[in-house]
Amino acid sequence: MIGTLNALVELVDSRTDNAVDVAGFARDHGTTEYHLRRMFAALATMPLSEYMRRRRMTLAATDLISSDLGLLDIAVRHGYSSAEAFGRAFRSVHGASPSDVRTHGGPLRTQPMLRFRLSVEGNSPMDVSISERPTFVLAGHSAQVPLIYEGVNPHIADHIASIAPEEHLRLKGLGDTEPGGILAVTWGQEPDAPEGSPITYLHGVAVSTDSAVPADLDTMPVDAGTWVTFHSSGPFPDALQQTWAATATEWFPSNPWRLRPGPTILRYLELTETHAVCEIWMPVERA
Repeated sequence: MIGTLNALVELVDSRTDNAVDVAGFARDHGTTEYHLRRMFAALATMPLSEYMRRRRMTLAATDLISSDLGLLDIAVRHGYSSAEAFGRAFRSVHGASPSDVRTHGGPLRTQPMLRFRLSVEGNSPMDVSISERPTFVLAGHSAQVPLIYEGVNPHIADHIASIAPEEHLRLKGLGDTEPGGILAVTWGQEPDAPEGSPITYLHGVAVSTDSAVPADLDTMPVDAGTWVTFHSSGPFPDALQQTWAATATEWFPSNPWRLRPGPTILRYLELTETHAVCEIWMPVERA
């Protein structure tokens, strides 16, 4: 996967007109577009689409400063049909218009070409299990929240805080299948959605498909399939964040599995203000 991501980065730089067939590239490299975009976003801490936009505008700035090409010619070279559309995209990245940059040489916010590397330390074994799960239902209280790539999502925290303590007890009593206990579920995220995009967050439990679910709860049916579960234990939230990062940097690049569409589930087994024991459930398929 690391070699595939580096080949993708090189392809992006070679196609400044943005005509990158990511789906075709993924097929040629024995993976899926969904998994490729998810891994890119996890490792680069930005979506592939955002990297492509920043990189194109970095190369466009070079053309503005070092060539005599007209503004429309530069716009077309970088995949825009009009100077106006190019100008808006350019300003969104650099904070300055193309004419200002051509005249003054800046200001510029450049995006260096990414290089992915796999570092294998060998001193932090991962506690992982893989299981087949039948169809089940996630039931609880859901909310649309903006996607935030780093740090605590305050919108999710507010949603959880709005749920009464007695409701948590009711939810625990409803859960009757794995993963057990109260679950933090995120779903509906495009594989490389930009930060701020709406996603669905559900605070609830897993129930069997034939279980009765109260009408006041939101439900999400989950298809049967394979799941990988990563166990995390340690200082909160540091240990959880390190485990989450290691799924992309260590486990997926060195194992014959890839992500498939579906929810990501966080299951807390123990939780205090300073320590957490939890599991991260991700839907996968053989690579």
